[in-house]
Amino acid sequence: MRILCLDTSGGSAVALVDTPAEGVTTVLRQAAGTDPRRHAESLAPLMTQVLGESREAVDAVAVGTGPAPFTGLRAGLVTAQAFARGRGIDVHGVCSLDVLARQALDVLGDDGEVLVATDARRKEVYWARYRSLGADDVERLAGPEVTTAEAAAAANDLGGATAPVVVGAGAALYPAHLSAGKGMPAAPDPAVLARLVRARLARRAAGDDVELGTEPRYLRRPDVQLPAAPKRAS
Repeated sequence: MRILCLDTSGGSAVALVDTPAEGVTTVLRQAAGTDPRRHAESLAPLMTQVLGESREAVDAVAVGTGPAPFTGLRAGLVTAQAFARGRGIDVHGVCSLDVLARQALDVLGDDGEVLVATDARRKEVYWARYRSLGADDVERLAGPEVTTAEAAAAANDLGGATAPVVVGAGAALYPAHLSAGKGMPAAPDPAVLARLVRARLARRAAGDDVELGTEPRYLRRPDVQLPAAPKRAS
């Protein structure tokens, strides 16, 4: 199955990934933009780089659902949904923190736990805690939440003997509270996003209740609010 993967929880990432029923997941082509404030402008050219002008065969779409700031996350979700609708194919959503967790557990092995922390701006982080669920999925133990780095560290007892390994860009921003493990990923890998979708589709087919919806995870209200309607004079 060929899956078009998009994630705009940080920068903009687009990839075409081959996920055979058996065997290794392979990224066929990928492209990324690093500006976290220009998602809407960058997605179309990135998709053209990945798919070509002919828009070659795609069987499904996978999209990161955040958590992330409103504008960038919305751009990715709307693009994924529009592309899938135009092709008549399914679109599957995965929490972007789940992807980073699976990447980290691939490095660490399946016995430990990880705390994924990413930049939420406003001197806060988005975070969630995980352990492995088989070789290709994760179980979320806490979160996702948006708090200060200090609060995230306290909630997960990072000074304790059984503290999880910290993963993600939040650790680089707030090292006094969130000290990252060595060699840990900082951005979601599209191949791992596709792996999670494949694993969850298999679990769904086996009768499990799995989460693949595309509802955005904003965790807070957008920075820009529409003005309230004026009150009518009595």
